[in-house]
Amino acid sequence: MKRCRPSPKRVGIIGDRDRLRSPSSERTSAFAVPKTTLALLAFAAVPGSAVAASAAAYQIERSVIATSSRELYFTQSRSAVIPASAGSPARVLLTTQETEKTGAHGYRDLFELSSTDGGTTWTKPARIDRLRRARMPEGHDFVIGDVCPQWHAATKLVLATGKTFGFRGGTTEDRGLENVSYAIYSPTTQRWSGLQLLALPRTDHEGKPILEPNSGCHQRWDLPNGGILLPIRYRKDPQTRVYTTIVARCMFDGTTLTYREHGSEFNIPRQRGLYEPSVTGFQGRYYLTMRADHSAFVARSQDGLNYEPFVEWRFDDGQVLGSYNTQQHWVTRHDALYLVYTRRGAHNDHVMRHRAPLFIARVDPEKLCILRATEQVLIPESGGADLGNFGVMDFSPQETWVVTSESPPAKQLPASNRILLAKIRWGAAR
Repeated sequence: MKRCRPSPKRVGIIGDRDRLRSPSSERTSAFAVPKTTLALLAFAAVPGSAVAASAAAYQIERSVIATSSRELYFTQSRSAVIPASAGSPARVLLTTQETEKTGAHGYRDLFELSSTDGGTTWTKPARIDRLRRARMPEGHDFVIGDVCPQWHAATKLVLATGKTFGFRGGTTEDRGLENVSYAIYSPTTQRWSGLQLLALPRTDHEGKPILEPNSGCHQRWDLPNGGILLPIRYRKDPQTRVYTTIVARCMFDGTTLTYREHGSEFNIPRQRGLYEPSVTGFQGRYYLTMRADHSAFVARSQDGLNYEPFVEWRFDDGQVLGSYNTQQHWVTRHDALYLVYTRRGAHNDHVMRHRAPLFIARVDPEKLCILRATEQVLIPESGGADLGNFGVMDFSPQETWVVTSESPPAKQLPASNRILLAKIRWGAAR
Protein backbone atom coordinates (compact mmCIF):
# COMPACT_ATOMS: atom_id res chain seq x y z
CA MET A 1 0.00 0.00 0.00
CA LYS A 2 1.37 3.43 -0.93
CA ARG A 3 2.06 5.91 1.84
CA CYS A 4 0.11 9.13 1.96
CA ARG A 5 2.11 12.03 0.64
CA PRO A 6 1.75 15.71 1.54
CA SER A 7 -1.19 17.33 -0.20
CA PRO A 8 -0.62 19.66 -3.16
CA LYS A 9 -0.60 23.38 -2.57
CA ARG A 10 -4.07 24.77 -2.10
CA VAL A 11 -5.03 26.97 -5.00
CA GLY A 12 -8.40 28.56 -5.57
CA ILE A 13 -10.07 27.15 -2.46
CA ILE A 14 -11.28 28.78 0.72
CA GLY A 15 -8.98 28.74 3.73
CA ASP A 16 -9.41 26.91 7.04
CA ARG A 17 -10.94 29.81 8.96
CA ASP A 18 -13.49 30.53 6.23
CA ARG A 19 -14.21 26.84 5.82
CA LEU A 20 -15.30 26.58 9.42
CA ARG A 21 -17.44 29.69 9.40
CA SER A 22 -21.18 29.35 8.86
CA PRO A 23 -22.70 31.65 6.24
CA SER A 24 -24.23 34.75 7.81
CA SER A 25 -27.68 33.64 6.68
CA GLU A 26 -27.38 30.64 9.02
CA ARG A 27 -26.36 32.51 12.15
CA THR A 28 -29.47 31.93 14.16
CA SER A 29 -29.73 31.49 17.89
CA ALA A 30 -29.00 27.99 19.15
CA PHE A 31 -31.67 25.56 17.95
CA ALA A 32 -33.90 28.25 16.52
CA VAL A 33 -36.10 26.62 13.91
CA PRO A 34 -36.62 28.69 10.75
CA LYS A 35 -38.94 27.28 8.14
CA THR A 36 -36.11 26.86 5.66
CA THR A 37 -32.39 27.52 5.86
CA LEU A 38 -30.44 27.47 2.61
CA ALA A 39 -26.74 27.84 1.98
CA LEU A 40 -24.85 27.26 -1.25
CA LEU A 41 -21.15 26.44 -1.09
CA ALA A 42 -19.23 25.82 -4.29
CA PHE A 43 -16.33 23.39 -4.53
CA ALA A 44 -14.14 22.91 -7.54
CA ALA A 45 -11.33 20.45 -8.13
CA VAL A 46 -8.01 21.70 -6.81
CA PRO A 47 -5.80 22.73 -9.76
CA GLY A 48 -2.67 20.62 -10.00
CA SER A 49 -4.12 17.72 -8.02
CA ALA A 50 -4.07 14.54 -10.11
CA VAL A 51 -6.68 12.72 -8.02
CA ALA A 52 -8.99 15.73 -7.96
CA ALA A 53 -8.69 16.58 -11.65
CA SER A 54 -11.79 14.64 -12.72
CA ALA A 55 -13.97 15.45 -9.73
CA ALA A 56 -17.24 17.18 -10.50
CA ALA A 57 -17.75 20.55 -8.90
CA TYR A 58 -20.62 20.69 -6.44
CA GLN A 59 -22.78 22.97 -4.38
CA ILE A 60 -24.27 22.34 -0.96
CA GLU A 61 -27.85 23.35 -0.19
CA ARG A 62 -29.03 23.07 3.41
CA SER A 63 -32.56 23.00 4.81
CA VAL A 64 -34.63 21.96 7.82
CA ILE A 65 -36.91 18.98 7.23
CA ALA A 66 -38.86 18.82 10.48
CA THR A 67 -38.91 19.82 14.13
CA SER A 68 -39.58 17.48 17.02
CA SER A 69 -42.23 17.80 19.68
CA ARG A 70 -41.41 19.50 22.98
CA GLU A 71 -41.46 16.23 24.91
CA LEU A 72 -39.15 14.01 22.81
CA TYR A 73 -36.38 14.52 20.27
CA PHE A 74 -36.02 13.08 16.77
CA THR A 75 -32.87 11.02 16.25
CA GLN A 76 -31.27 8.53 13.84
CA SER A 77 -32.91 10.22 10.84
CA ARG A 78 -32.08 8.65 7.47
CA SER A 79 -33.71 8.45 4.04
CA ALA A 80 -34.24 6.20 1.02
CA VAL A 81 -35.37 7.16 -2.45
CA ILE A 82 -38.12 5.26 -4.26
CA PRO A 83 -37.40 5.83 -7.97
CA ALA A 84 -39.89 7.53 -10.25
CA SER A 85 -42.29 5.25 -12.09
CA ALA A 86 -44.88 5.80 -14.78
CA GLY A 87 -46.89 8.82 -13.73
CA SER A 88 -45.25 9.10 -10.31
CA PRO A 89 -42.25 11.23 -9.31
CA ALA A 90 -39.39 9.94 -7.23
CA ARG A 91 -40.43 9.69 -3.58
CA VAL A 92 -38.10 10.07 -0.62
CA LEU A 93 -39.01 8.04 2.46
CA LEU A 94 -37.37 9.21 5.68
CA THR A 95 -37.37 7.32 8.97
CA THR A 96 -36.71 8.94 12.32
CA GLN A 97 -37.11 7.81 15.90
CA GLU A 98 -38.43 9.62 18.93
CA THR A 99 -36.06 9.42 21.87
CA GLU A 100 -35.98 10.65 25.44
CA LYS A 101 -34.06 13.86 26.02
CA THR A 102 -31.68 12.35 28.56
CA GLY A 103 -29.76 9.08 28.40
CA ALA A 104 -28.06 7.42 25.44
CA HIS A 105 -30.69 5.06 24.04
CA GLY A 106 -34.11 6.09 25.24
CA TYR A 107 -35.64 5.05 21.93
CA ARG A 108 -39.40 5.14 21.52
CA ASP A 109 -41.46 4.71 18.35
CA LEU A 110 -40.27 4.94 14.75
CA PHE A 111 -41.81 7.60 12.46
CA GLU A 112 -41.85 8.19 8.71
CA LEU A 113 -41.97 11.32 6.55
CA SER A 114 -41.96 11.58 2.77
CA SER A 115 -41.41 14.06 -0.03
CA THR A 116 -42.38 13.86 -3.70
CA ASP A 117 -40.95 17.21 -4.78
CA GLY A 118 -37.25 16.70 -4.16
CA GLY A 119 -37.32 17.70 -0.51
CA THR A 120 -39.03 21.07 -0.93
CA THR A 121 -41.99 19.96 1.18
CA TRP A 122 -42.49 17.01 3.54
CA THR A 123 -45.42 15.18 5.06
CA LYS A 124 -45.90 15.44 8.79
CA PRO A 125 -44.10 12.75 10.84
CA ALA A 126 -46.36 9.70 11.15
CA ARG A 127 -45.87 6.89 13.63
CA ILE A 128 -45.17 3.49 12.02
CA ASP A 129 -47.67 1.34 13.88
CA ARG A 130 -46.16 -2.01 12.94
CA LEU A 131 -42.76 -0.95 14.31
CA ARG A 132 -43.85 0.58 17.61
CA ARG A 133 -41.94 -0.13 20.77
CA ALA A 134 -43.79 -3.02 22.38
CA ARG A 135 -43.84 -4.90 25.68
CA MET A 136 -42.92 -8.56 25.13
CA PRO A 137 -44.40 -11.51 27.09
CA GLU A 138 -41.03 -11.93 28.82
CA GLY A 139 -41.45 -8.51 30.42
CA HIS A 140 -39.09 -6.35 28.37
CA ASP A 141 -39.75 -3.64 25.79
CA PHE A 142 -38.48 -4.32 22.27
CA VAL A 143 -37.95 -1.90 19.37
CA ILE A 144 -35.92 -1.55 16.20
CA GLY A 145 -33.35 1.24 16.29
CA ASP A 146 -30.37 2.88 14.53
CA VAL A 147 -32.40 2.28 11.37
CA CYS A 148 -30.87 2.59 7.88
CA PRO A 149 -33.47 2.44 5.06
CA GLN A 150 -32.33 1.86 1.48
CA TRP A 151 -33.99 1.07 -1.83
CA HIS A 152 -33.43 -2.52 -2.99
CA ALA A 153 -33.66 -2.36 -6.76
CA ALA A 154 -33.99 -6.11 -7.39
CA THR A 155 -37.20 -6.40 -5.36
CA LYS A 156 -38.41 -2.79 -5.74
CA LEU A 157 -38.80 -2.49 -1.98
CA VAL A 158 -37.22 -0.40 0.75
CA LEU A 159 -35.19 -2.63 3.07
CA ALA A 160 -34.43 -0.95 6.39
CA THR A 161 -31.74 -2.63 8.48
CA GLY A 162 -30.60 -1.84 12.00
CA LYS A 163 -30.54 -3.38 15.47
CA THR A 164 -32.91 -4.29 18.24
CA PHE A 165 -33.04 -2.48 21.55
CA GLY A 166 -34.42 -4.21 24.62
CA PHE A 167 -35.39 -2.60 27.92
CA ARG A 168 -35.96 -4.78 30.99
CA GLY A 169 -39.09 -3.67 32.77
CA GLY A 170 -39.40 -0.99 30.11
CA THR A 171 -36.58 1.08 31.62
CA THR A 172 -33.17 -0.63 31.80
CA GLU A 173 -31.36 -1.33 28.52
CA ASP A 174 -30.27 -4.96 28.13
CA ARG A 175 -27.59 -5.27 25.44
CA GLY A 176 -27.97 -9.03 25.51
CA LEU A 177 -31.17 -8.52 23.50
CA GLU A 178 -29.39 -6.88 20.55
CA ASN A 179 -29.67 -8.52 17.14
CA VAL A 180 -29.54 -7.61 13.46
CA SER A 181 -33.06 -6.46 12.66
CA TYR A 182 -34.83 -5.35 9.53
CA ALA A 183 -38.18 -4.18 8.20
CA ILE A 184 -39.60 -3.89 4.69
CA TYR A 185 -41.57 -1.07 3.10
CA SER A 186 -43.68 -1.68 -0.01
CA PRO A 187 -44.29 1.38 -2.23
CA THR A 188 -47.24 -0.47 -3.78
CA THR A 189 -49.15 -0.98 -0.54
CA GLN A 190 -47.45 1.89 1.30
CA ARG A 191 -47.15 -0.40 4.31
CA TRP A 192 -44.33 -1.62 6.53
CA SER A 193 -43.72 -5.17 7.61
CA GLY A 194 -43.19 -5.92 11.26
CA LEU A 195 -39.80 -6.26 12.92
CA GLN A 196 -37.78 -9.23 11.62
CA LEU A 197 -34.42 -10.71 12.72
CA LEU A 198 -31.53 -11.92 10.59
CA ALA A 199 -30.42 -15.48 11.37
CA LEU A 200 -26.63 -15.72 11.71
CA PRO A 201 -24.23 -18.61 12.40
CA ARG A 202 -23.65 -19.41 16.06
CA THR A 203 -19.88 -19.04 15.71
CA ASP A 204 -17.41 -17.10 13.57
CA HIS A 205 -14.31 -18.24 11.66
CA GLU A 206 -12.35 -18.63 14.92
CA GLY A 207 -15.06 -20.74 16.47
CA LYS A 208 -15.96 -17.88 18.81
CA PRO A 209 -19.63 -17.11 19.50
CA ILE A 210 -21.34 -14.37 17.53
CA LEU A 211 -22.85 -12.39 20.40
CA GLU A 212 -25.16 -9.37 20.20
CA PRO A 213 -24.77 -8.80 16.43
CA ASN A 214 -26.26 -5.66 14.95
CA SER A 215 -26.21 -3.49 11.85
CA GLY A 216 -27.12 -0.15 13.37
CA CYS A 217 -25.84 3.16 11.95
CA HIS A 218 -24.17 1.49 8.97
CA GLN A 219 -24.12 1.83 5.20
CA ARG A 220 -24.66 -1.26 3.05
CA TRP A 221 -23.82 -1.94 -0.60
CA ASP A 222 -26.25 -3.72 -2.95
CA LEU A 223 -24.83 -5.96 -5.67
CA PRO A 224 -26.14 -6.12 -9.27
CA ASN A 225 -27.60 -9.61 -8.69
CA GLY A 226 -29.67 -8.38 -5.75
CA GLY A 227 -27.18 -9.61 -3.17
CA ILE A 228 -26.32 -7.35 -0.27
CA LEU A 229 -23.01 -6.59 1.43
CA LEU A 230 -24.22 -5.92 4.96
CA PRO A 231 -21.75 -4.61 7.57
CA ILE A 232 -22.24 -6.19 11.01
CA ARG A 233 -20.55 -5.84 14.38
CA TYR A 234 -20.67 -8.39 17.18
CA ARG A 235 -18.90 -9.58 20.34
CA LYS A 236 -16.69 -12.67 20.49
CA ASP A 237 -16.11 -12.69 24.23
CA PRO A 238 -19.03 -12.58 26.71
CA GLN A 239 -16.69 -11.10 29.32
CA THR A 240 -15.70 -8.01 27.37
CA ARG A 241 -17.51 -5.51 25.17
CA VAL A 242 -14.92 -5.51 22.38
CA TYR A 243 -16.62 -5.50 18.99
CA THR A 244 -15.58 -7.28 15.82
CA THR A 245 -16.58 -5.98 12.39
CA ILE A 246 -17.48 -8.17 9.40
CA VAL A 247 -19.16 -7.70 6.05
CA ALA A 248 -21.75 -10.40 5.37
CA ARG A 249 -23.04 -11.36 1.94
CA CYS A 250 -26.80 -11.70 2.21
CA MET A 251 -29.69 -12.34 -0.15
CA PHE A 252 -33.08 -10.68 0.01
CA ASP A 253 -36.08 -12.17 -1.82
CA GLY A 254 -38.58 -9.46 -0.91
CA THR A 255 -39.71 -11.26 2.22
CA THR A 256 -36.69 -12.66 4.04
CA LEU A 257 -33.11 -11.45 4.46
CA THR A 258 -30.77 -14.47 4.47
CA TYR A 259 -27.11 -14.70 5.53
CA ARG A 260 -24.82 -16.57 3.10
CA GLU A 261 -21.21 -15.94 4.19
CA HIS A 262 -18.78 -13.42 5.60
CA GLY A 263 -15.07 -12.73 5.22
CA SER A 264 -12.56 -10.75 7.27
CA GLU A 265 -13.11 -10.40 11.02
CA PHE A 266 -11.61 -7.11 12.19
CA ASN A 267 -11.06 -6.03 15.77
CA ILE A 268 -8.54 -4.28 17.98
CA PRO A 269 -7.92 -5.18 21.63
CA ARG A 270 -8.69 -1.68 22.81
CA GLN A 271 -11.77 -0.17 24.42
CA ARG A 272 -14.81 -1.28 22.35
CA GLY A 273 -12.92 -2.55 19.31
CA LEU A 274 -14.18 -1.77 15.79
CA TYR A 275 -17.84 -1.13 15.11
CA GLU A 276 -20.54 0.81 13.21
CA PRO A 277 -18.96 -0.17 9.87
CA SER A 278 -19.98 1.20 6.49
CA VAL A 279 -19.13 -0.33 3.11
CA THR A 280 -19.16 0.98 -0.45
CA GLY A 281 -18.15 -0.17 -3.93
CA PHE A 282 -16.01 2.05 -6.14
CA GLN A 283 -14.43 1.25 -9.52
CA GLY A 284 -14.37 -2.51 -9.00
CA ARG A 285 -13.16 -2.52 -5.39
CA TYR A 286 -14.80 -2.21 -1.99
CA TYR A 287 -14.02 0.06 0.93
CA LEU A 288 -14.88 -0.37 4.59
CA THR A 289 -14.76 2.38 7.21
CA MET A 290 -15.00 1.54 10.92
CA ARG A 291 -15.47 3.45 14.14
CA ALA A 292 -13.28 2.99 17.20
CA ASP A 293 -13.42 4.81 20.50
CA HIS A 294 -10.07 6.53 19.93
CA SER A 295 -9.95 6.88 16.12
CA ALA A 296 -11.34 5.58 12.79
CA PHE A 297 -10.04 2.97 10.36
CA VAL A 298 -10.38 1.97 6.70
CA ALA A 299 -9.76 -1.18 4.67
CA ARG A 300 -9.96 -2.17 0.99
CA SER A 301 -11.16 -5.36 -0.71
CA GLN A 302 -11.37 -6.97 -4.14
CA ASP A 303 -14.50 -9.02 -3.38
CA GLY A 304 -16.30 -7.06 -0.66
CA LEU A 305 -15.82 -9.81 1.94
CA ASN A 306 -12.08 -10.30 2.42
CA TYR A 307 -10.15 -7.12 3.13
CA GLU A 308 -6.55 -5.99 3.22
CA PRO A 309 -5.23 -5.05 6.68
CA PHE A 310 -7.00 -1.96 7.95
CA VAL A 311 -5.20 1.34 8.49
CA GLU A 312 -6.01 4.43 10.52
CA TRP A 313 -7.70 7.25 8.65
CA ARG A 314 -5.20 10.04 7.91
CA PHE A 315 -4.93 13.14 5.79
CA ASP A 316 -2.61 13.04 2.79
CA ASP A 317 0.01 14.95 4.80
CA GLY A 318 0.19 12.02 7.23
CA GLN A 319 -1.73 13.63 10.09
CA VAL A 320 -4.37 11.46 11.79
CA LEU A 321 -7.83 12.49 10.63
CA GLY A 322 -9.13 12.94 14.17
CA SER A 323 -12.50 11.27 13.70
CA TYR A 324 -13.29 9.12 16.73
CA ASN A 325 -16.09 7.48 18.65
CA THR A 326 -18.64 8.10 15.94
CA GLN A 327 -19.55 6.88 12.47
CA GLN A 328 -18.31 7.86 9.03
CA HIS A 329 -20.18 7.23 5.77
CA TRP A 330 -19.35 7.18 2.07
CA VAL A 331 -20.43 9.39 -0.81
CA THR A 332 -19.69 7.38 -3.95
CA ARG A 333 -19.57 8.85 -7.46
CA HIS A 334 -18.57 7.13 -10.68
CA ASP A 335 -15.33 9.14 -10.79
CA ALA A 336 -14.63 9.99 -7.16
CA LEU A 337 -14.99 8.68 -3.63
CA TYR A 338 -15.77 10.92 -0.67
CA LEU A 339 -16.05 10.47 3.09
CA VAL A 340 -18.44 12.29 5.43
CA TYR A 341 -17.18 12.50 9.01
CA THR A 342 -16.65 14.58 12.13
CA ARG A 343 -13.26 15.25 13.71
CA ARG A 344 -11.23 17.05 16.32
CA GLY A 345 -9.46 20.31 15.61
CA ALA A 346 -12.35 22.30 14.15
CA HIS A 347 -12.81 24.81 17.00
CA ASN A 348 -15.34 22.29 18.33
CA ASP A 349 -14.04 21.25 21.75
CA HIS A 350 -17.42 22.30 23.19
CA VAL A 351 -19.24 19.64 21.12
CA MET A 352 -19.69 16.17 22.61
CA ARG A 353 -17.00 13.91 21.07
CA HIS A 354 -16.37 16.67 18.51
CA ARG A 355 -19.43 15.43 16.56
CA ALA A 356 -19.98 18.65 14.63
CA PRO A 357 -19.57 20.08 12.11
CA LEU A 358 -20.10 17.38 9.51
CA PHE A 359 -17.27 17.43 6.95
CA ILE A 360 -17.00 16.03 3.44
CA ALA A 361 -13.69 15.38 1.69
CA ARG A 362 -12.30 13.45 -1.26
CA VAL A 363 -10.67 10.07 -0.61
CA ASP A 364 -7.55 8.84 -2.37
CA PRO A 365 -8.58 5.20 -3.00
CA GLU A 366 -5.01 4.09 -3.71
CA LYS A 367 -3.35 5.56 -0.65
CA LEU A 368 -6.44 5.26 1.58
CA CYS A 369 -6.25 8.77 2.93
CA ILE A 370 -8.23 12.02 2.93
CA LEU A 371 -7.21 14.87 0.64
CA ARG A 372 -7.02 17.73 3.09
CA ALA A 373 -7.36 20.44 0.44
CA THR A 374 -10.80 19.10 -0.54
CA GLU A 375 -12.33 19.20 2.93
CA GLN A 376 -15.49 21.29 3.26
CA VAL A 377 -18.09 21.82 5.97
CA LEU A 378 -21.20 19.94 4.91
CA ILE A 379 -23.39 20.91 7.89
CA PRO A 380 -22.04 23.58 10.29
CA GLU A 381 -21.98 23.24 14.05
CA SER A 382 -24.79 25.08 15.81
CA GLY A 383 -25.24 25.55 19.54
CA GLY A 384 -22.99 22.61 20.43
CA ALA A 385 -25.37 20.01 18.96
CA ASP A 386 -24.05 16.55 18.08
CA LEU A 387 -24.58 15.73 14.36
CA GLY A 388 -22.76 12.39 14.37
CA ASN A 389 -25.71 10.08 13.64
CA PHE A 390 -26.45 10.62 9.95
CA GLY A 391 -27.13 8.89 6.66
CA VAL A 392 -26.20 9.30 2.98
CA MET A 393 -28.60 8.77 0.05
CA ASP A 394 -28.16 9.07 -3.72
CA PHE A 395 -31.25 10.98 -4.79
CA SER A 396 -30.19 11.10 -8.44
CA PRO A 397 -26.98 11.10 -10.48
CA GLN A 398 -26.94 14.87 -10.01
CA GLU A 399 -27.76 14.99 -6.28
CA THR A 400 -26.64 13.26 -3.07
CA TRP A 401 -28.39 13.87 0.25
CA VAL A 402 -27.02 13.74 3.78
CA VAL A 403 -29.62 13.70 6.57
CA THR A 404 -28.94 14.11 10.28
CA SER A 405 -30.65 15.11 13.52
CA GLU A 406 -29.39 17.50 16.16
CA SER A 407 -28.59 16.00 19.55
CA PRO A 408 -28.40 19.06 21.80
CA PRO A 409 -25.96 19.11 24.73
CA ALA A 410 -27.50 17.88 27.96
CA LYS A 411 -26.95 21.18 29.73
CA GLN A 412 -29.14 23.02 27.20
CA LEU A 413 -32.02 20.64 26.46
CA PRO A 414 -34.07 23.02 24.28
CA ALA A 415 -37.75 22.37 23.77
CA SER A 416 -37.23 20.67 20.39
CA ASN A 417 -34.60 19.61 17.89
CA ARG A 418 -34.39 19.55 14.09
CA ILE A 419 -33.92 17.06 11.27
CA LEU A 420 -31.45 18.63 8.85
CA LEU A 421 -30.77 18.02 5.17
CA ALA A 422 -27.69 18.84 3.09
CA LYS A 423 -28.09 18.36 -0.65
CA ILE A 424 -24.86 17.94 -2.62
CA ARG A 425 -25.57 19.14 -6.14
CA TRP A 426 -22.96 17.76 -8.49
CA GLY A 427 -21.67 19.81 -11.39
CA ALA A 428 -23.63 22.82 -10.17
CA ALA A 429 -20.72 25.17 -9.47
CA ARG A 430 -19.44 27.37 -12.27
